[in-house]
Amino acid sequence: MNGKKYAAELIGTFWLTFAGCGSAVIAAAFPQVGIGLVGVSLAFGLSVVTMAYAIGHISGCHLNPAVTLGLAAGGRFPTGQILPYVIAQVVGAIAGAAVLYVIASGAAGFDLAKGFASNGYGDHSPGKYSMVAGFIMEVVMTMMFLFIIMGSTHGKAPAGFAPLAIGLALVMIHLVSIPVTNTSVNPARSTGPALFVGGWALQQLWLFWVAPLVGGVLGGAIYRWLSDEPAGVVEGKTAS
Repeated sequence: MNGKKYAAELIGTFWLTFAGCGSAVIAAAFPQVGIGLVGVSLAFGLSVVTMAYAIGHISGCHLNPAVTLGLAAGGRFPTGQILPYVIAQVVGAIAGAAVLYVIASGAAGFDLAKGFASNGYGDHSPGKYSMVAGFIMEVVMTMMFLFIIMGSTHGKAPAGFAPLAIGLALVMIHLVSIPVTNTSVNPARSTGPALFVGGWALQQLWLFWVAPLVGGVLGGAIYRWLSDEPAGVVEGKTAS
């Protein structure tokens, strides 16, 4: 049964990376009908909403090592399952980036040097924000993401709305932080594109593992401290 959970996480993270990063690589600045920052933000949020309804009842639909670790810190997820979940998520993200690369490279003028939706700071930040600014942004955004996930999936929260709350939170996170880091809050999503870009993207990848994982643990732990019955989850509700 655990194998199906891992497969669900792999497929879900494939979809998040392919659809979310694909919106940035293929559609963000497409001539005349580009979807821009708002469109990319919506694509990431919608990828989570759609997968939350599709696989939330199978694996909890984490799709993100920071979410898995944060839920464990919040008392919602067994620590013994962290590593296999993270492996499945990273494999799914790499697969999503690989399929995106095959498609995107079929266009004239495709250039990996444009970033391929990789996350970065300094000269590789869309707004040229510093490493410190990027680190703080990723910690805070991931912390609040986990806080929202913990609250919306609590047994006393309105039933059936958790995927919408979580997806909309991810939209809002992207609307704020794309100019700073191109938005990670997800080490798996960052790893997939970085492997294809190489160079600077791999050199800066450490931040997009460390900061989201720190933020995830903080968000899960803070909600666990704040809430009565923090581990109360309704069966079938997504955990992101």
